[in-house]
Amino acid sequence: MILGQNPLIAVGLLVIGLALGYFLRRSLALRQKESVESKSEEKLKASETKAKEVVLVAEEKAISILRNAEAEEKERKQELRRMEERLTRKEDSIEAEKKSLGEKEAHLTKEFERVKVVEEEVRVLREESVKELEKTSGLSRAEAKDKLFKELEDVSHEELAKKLAGLEREKKDTLEAKASEIITSVIQRYARNNVADITTSVVHLPNEEIKGKIIGREGRNIRHFERMTGVDVIIDETPESLLLSSFDPMRREIARMALEKLIKDGRIQPAKIEEKVEEAKQELDERIRKIGEESSYEVGVLDLPKEILYLVGRLNYRTSYGQNVLNHSIEMAHISAMLAAELGLNVEVAKKGALLHDIGKAIDHEVEGTHVEIGRKLLKKYGIDERVIQAMESHHDEYPYAIPEAYIVAAADAISAARPGARRDTLEKYVKRLQDIETAVNSFPGVKQSYAVAAGREVRVFVVPEKIDDFGALQLAKKIAVKIQSDVQYPGEIKVTVIREVKAVEYAK
Repeated sequence: MILGQNPLIAVGLLVIGLALGYFLRRSLALRQKESVESKSEEKLKASETKAKEVVLVAEEKAISILRNAEAEEKERKQELRRMEERLTRKEDSIEAEKKSLGEKEAHLTKEFERVKVVEEEVRVLREESVKELEKTSGLSRAEAKDKLFKELEDVSHEELAKKLAGLEREKKDTLEAKASEIITSVIQRYARNNVADITTSVVHLPNEEIKGKIIGREGRNIRHFERMTGVDVIIDETPESLLLSSFDPMRREIARMALEKLIKDGRIQPAKIEEKVEEAKQELDERIRKIGEESSYEVGVLDLPKEILYLVGRLNYRTSYGQNVLNHSIEMAHISAMLAAELGLNVEVAKKGALLHDIGKAIDHEVEGTHVEIGRKLLKKYGIDERVIQAMESHHDEYPYAIPEAYIVAAADAISAARPGARRDTLEKYVKRLQDIETAVNSFPGVKQSYAVAAGREVRVFVVPEKIDDFGALQLAKKIAVKIQSDVQYPGEIKVTVIREVKAVEYAK
């Protein structure tokens, strides 16, 4: 039926084109005829809207006719433009067009009715097609739509998951390759020998006769020296040398300096020993300050407070698994600076965070708490930048990684510690055992000083004579032995020696 009425639709579309032309012509005439123009405009707008609806609805069934209509419409538009030009030149022709307007409107109404009939037929055909499809597929329109969307979603989800997995693998491979490249480059650029600290120091003697002076009558001098310094003096058959043994590098250094002073002076006796040991402590204190300043200058950090520099210098006499803590920190500072530069991060913050990451170890044997917590408190006390504190506080995962530079410091710590030969696990366990022994002894009231010597097989305890009498010294030795047995794990046995010394000093004038 639609095919039989195709000429009618074409005629209807032609009429629509003429109506549009009339609408354009009339828009010029309405400047003078407001009442007629208003009514014509409303009718033309209504006609245009209905015509568009008809065209949209019948588009699928009459696509070939619409193509012809579009061509005709194009021609009509060109004709309308020519008519508009003539209208501008001939205003008199408007009156003639107005007379035929009524007839054209009537004709248009008839054509519109015929288009409505066609629209209804198209709607009926569409509904019949849908029903036929539902009957064939066994699904309603809503069910078919839901099924289609579900299939599309499943396919898209699977493809998206595969794509994301591929991107993730590619990204991970790229990042790992880039990270390996950066770390390899940094390690190659920073080549430094690793020398693990040991627990003995060698002192060279000018001659063999000096050994007798060091030992003294019945061993008086060597015992007093060991008592004042807390180190073991080992004199064997090795010519012109002796060994100073202690797990504490600072004690060994004080003993070495004091012994060299005594040898240079030539007078070795208890009073001189005390004097030279005190001088050695003062000189070591000054050397520590100088070491801190030199270390800071080496890594290019020049704005640290003098108190922090002093603590940095003290790290030179601390070890971690046999690795010198100051050398470890300097190495980390260089590595962190290079890593931060490669990654475009703050080089200064990373470098300072690495240099100061173990600052708490300078006094952790004197203050309660972990070295990370002690270090944070020290840096805050002396006004160090908060970003530096955030960079150093996470290297043992005690605090979250607050800034990117914290990852740099942690990575540099792992690189420095993992280098072949950098650390010795057995040495650290040995040092830890000696520290535990001294800690257990120092917990008793009245104890002035204590030294674990002879590789941990003996502990010498010096007490305050005003607080501990002779009988109390015997009781204290038993209590210390019991506490060591319960709190410390050690091989063999440990000799506990409690020393109570009373001195009476007077000056003759």
